[in-house]
Amino acid sequence: MVHAKKLKITALITGGAGFIGSHLSDFLVGKGYRVICMDNLLTGKIENIKHLLKDKNFEFVKHNVTKYINVKGRVDYILHFASPASPADYLKYPIQTLKVGSLGTHKALGLAKEKRAVFLLASTSEVYGDPLVNPQPETYWGNVNCIGPRGVYDEAKRFAEAITMAYQRYHAMDTRIVRIFNTYGERMREDDGRAIPNFIGQALKDIPITIYGDGSQTRSFCYVSDMVGGIYNLLISSVSEPVNIGNPDEMLLLDLARLIIRLSRSKSKIVFKELPVDDPKVRRPAISKAKKLLRWSPKVGLKEGLSKTIEYFAGGKSGDTIPISLHKISRK
Repeated sequence: MVHAKKLKITALITGGAGFIGSHLSDFLVGKGYRVICMDNLLTGKIENIKHLLKDKNFEFVKHNVTKYINVKGRVDYILHFASPASPADYLKYPIQTLKVGSLGTHKALGLAKEKRAVFLLASTSEVYGDPLVNPQPETYWGNVNCIGPRGVYDEAKRFAEAITMAYQRYHAMDTRIVRIFNTYGERMREDDGRAIPNFIGQALKDIPITIYGDGSQTRSFCYVSDMVGGIYNLLISSVSEPVNIGNPDEMLLLDLARLIIRLSRSKSKIVFKELPVDDPKVRRPAISKAKKLLRWSPKVGLKEGLSKTIEYFAGGKSGDTIPISLHKISRK
């Protein structure tokens, strides 16, 4: 049984031991919130929150949120982040991904209804699928293959958005939906399967960097501290419709690999492999809504964020900064 302390503003974060969830836990504890971190550790790691375990305003509960969630006492905010989030994870755990997006969201919404809490859903840019428009605004309905291998994640999140809006309309609940675009930073797993941890892990070992396809796919990358700031601004706002949070600076994956090689002083070469099924060709958020309604925009540049992330993956042995001048990346 979880006992939420009286009078303290209490936030429950499902998936709170994951990459973004653990940074949110840090952020909210730092702001004086009482944080209940709920995670079954399928893809999250206790190491991500180990430093918080002795904090009086933090509590970890190991629980699968597809089961009934019982929290005693006051809960003011519920942030639903529980889900495998990388292709490697949701392809490994397809059924669990669908269940946490459907059953898990239903259980979390039920608790929010009971507690009259603000409910924030962590959705994803994957709801846009392989987009036919670029950048992707919140008004775009997407281009998703519902029966493809990525559909387990895409459709789980699309369902989660639909049920969140249904609870908002039918039960007059106070809800938020954040569509999270590519995020990176400390606490990503090296075996995460996404481009940045893959490239950094390979670069630090001086082994070939693997690019799927010809590297002409584009992505935009948001450093985790910027992401957390955007999520918080949405949480405390009154904006109920979905909002994109991400960095709109777009680049080729080939250029990203070259940049990581340079920043890490790696001897790695680049190799190319077949593009996975339904891999998006472009990914870039339109963030005019976040700028206008949340007064938010990203602040951390890619060079700065990657340098911090490389240092983390290197075990903190490379110093506070990596003194390499970054020239403008070509877009050949």
